[in-house]
Amino acid sequence: MKVLYIVTAYDRHPGDGITPWLVETIRRLRDVAVDVEVLAPAYRGLASGPVDGVMVHRFRYGPARWETLTHDQTAPDRIRERPGYAALLPSYVLAGSRAARALVRNGRFDLVHVHWPLPHAIPGFAAKRAGALPLVSTFHGVELTWARRQLPFLVPALRRWIRRSDAVTANSSYTAAMIREVYNRPVDRIPFGSTVDASSAEPRAYVRGSPFELLFVGRLVERKGLQYLLPALAQLRARHDVRLEVVGAGPLDGALREQARALQLADAVRFHGFVDASELARRYASAHAFVLPAVQDSKGDQEGLGVVLVEAGAHGLPLVASESGGIVDVVRDGETGLLVPPADERALESAIERLVLDPALARRLGAGAQARVAAEFSWPAIVERLLAVYRRVTNDAATGPGPSTPP
Repeated sequence: MKVLYIVTAYDRHPGDGITPWLVETIRRLRDVAVDVEVLAPAYRGLASGPVDGVMVHRFRYGPARWETLTHDQTAPDRIRERPGYAALLPSYVLAGSRAARALVRNGRFDLVHVHWPLPHAIPGFAAKRAGALPLVSTFHGVELTWARRQLPFLVPALRRWIRRSDAVTANSSYTAAMIREVYNRPVDRIPFGSTVDASSAEPRAYVRGSPFELLFVGRLVERKGLQYLLPALAQLRARHDVRLEVVGAGPLDGALREQARALQLADAVRFHGFVDASELARRYASAHAFVLPAVQDSKGDQEGLGVVLVEAGAHGLPLVASESGGIVDVVRDGETGLLVPPADERALESAIERLVLDPALARRLGAGAQARVAAEFSWPAIVERLLAVYRRVTNDAATGPGPSTPP
């Protein structure tokens, strides 16, 4: 089977790490005889070519110095920060559609799989028509929020795209529910797995009276909620030796460092910036618990899933997280971790203290997280779900239309 992926961004060189879950998905599909080629926008004039054995077709949509709408950050965030980038969208969509049509006419693909259907549904349907191919649309959450809150005039088009796709998938039950609010149809929930090796992970045992090591991994943006964790940690420090390792970077980096200094946490919080996969694995292995205090931000965005929770769970860490967005697919309160209300510093403080005071609870929750990740978020399970969708739509395309999609 040969599949064309249409995506917002793809690694510019081996190990680039822009979309590690997407790279891993394609690698895993290759292991089961699914050949994936990628269509992605260029970055500063970057030409098409193979990356780690995957053929990446890059379409040009402007002068090289302007081709930074994607890759460095999400396109919605880029446009919010610098509205002038919106002027590139027509050429982006037109160039992507032309490239998609040309590829399917020459590439003998069996289906087209679009990620982030806003705006990639347009090139996706151009490919579908040009090659008479089935189309799979995958939503990640942020594009739905963006359309409904910022671009409501696009919702009717989004509804048509959802209705006319041969299959629709979502990264979480939260995203699936948002899809059904736009158009009620069957949605396959297919999450993404960990790209950090946990094959030899052994949870680090906590001994009462020793420092308790918390880990946070993620972009330093409002939605991740680190601004609520730091005050909770300051309160905990009055009673327990709790420390926090922060892995990630982002626009709030300076403000969060200043907040930590103001809370007199300089000796308890360490900011590491982005780290490579091997260093990240070491951070998971050395932590006693993982925390993701995510919130709905001022733009209305929430966590679509929280892949870092999958990574932490694979390493056997108990999870402390907000009951927000798709997080609840990974964190089952009292089974794999502890859920707290978003933006609630006291609840965060209390949940973390429970783990400090009860090492047996922490071990039980960590084991539960590891078991749930193995059952629901392992790569074999994910690939099998994807294959089931691909087989269904290609079989439907070969045998003709089946039952109509529910309205």
